[in-house]
Amino acid sequence: MSMRELTVLGTASQTPTRLRNHNGYVLRWDDEVILFDPGEGSQRQLLHTGITATDLTRICVTHFHGDHCLGLPGTIQRLSLDRVPHPVAVHFPAGGAEYFARLRHASSFHETAELAVEPVTADGQRITLGVGTLEARRLRHPIETYGYRLVEPDGCRMLPERLSAYGIGGPAVGELLRVGHLDVGGRRVTRDEVSVVRPGQRFAFVMDTGLCDGVYALAEHADLLVIESTFLASEAALAAEVGHLTAGQAARVATESGVRTLVLTHFSQRYADPRRFHDEARDHFAGELVVAEDLTTVPVPPRRVASAG
Repeated sequence: MSMRELTVLGTASQTPTRLRNHNGYVLRWDDEVILFDPGEGSQRQLLHTGITATDLTRICVTHFHGDHCLGLPGTIQRLSLDRVPHPVAVHFPAGGAEYFARLRHASSFHETAELAVEPVTADGQRITLGVGTLEARRLRHPIETYGYRLVEPDGCRMLPERLSAYGIGGPAVGELLRVGHLDVGGRRVTRDEVSVVRPGQRFAFVMDTGLCDGVYALAEHADLLVIESTFLASEAALAAEVGHLTAGQAARVATESGVRTLVLTHFSQRYADPRRFHDEARDHFAGELVVAEDLTTVPVPPRRVASAG
């Protein structure tokens, strides 16, 4: 049975706290298991989740600030220690290739795992996956930074009552779906006449950034948006200066972009009460709202239902 869910490994920005590990997020999307921004301690956090290095199919790094990448050495070495049998793709900003090389070989180990290193070289770069398209968009931060979104192509949902009206059933339904039309009783019935579009699901991952076009491009119609909200509105000027978002800004992005479930994360250690992020965001976003905690799991919402025309 396919599964689509986000597992949160860590939610702290800059420095970990007693309750929050450095960043780390795992998206399970059918056969793809993608590790985003493994900060320090991510390998140990994985032990608490039941997700293993062997499960991972892909690693995506938004940028090379330490809280988003210092878990790479341990994670990469674990792939070899566990003799992961499949290639693991790794995506990161091409301008940080030197940082990646240093992290990959930060210490001596016997490398047996196969890494498919595929840097992001341009805004809007797309990577074709078996489950859809992974797209990278440039964000606004002091160093080269990209966010990612995973988009499943639209499908179609057959309408039993319309199929029945045309006398179509059994193997003929599969043929109609494959070919796009079927001749029945001297009349050609098209797939569009007996189906509606089944919207593909979308996941978006937005880390360190100020407001910019890339944020909105990633968030557009996301079923699940994971987005940094480092600061509260009281520190909005500081957020703008250092290239971060407030909880209110993140929530407004979600509302304006038609997001269904909003996950706030990457919290400054200056705030002890996470409810403040919830309260600020709730003033701007009416949908499903999650203030992320370490080692929690957030399901991707069920598919949007398209009504028959």
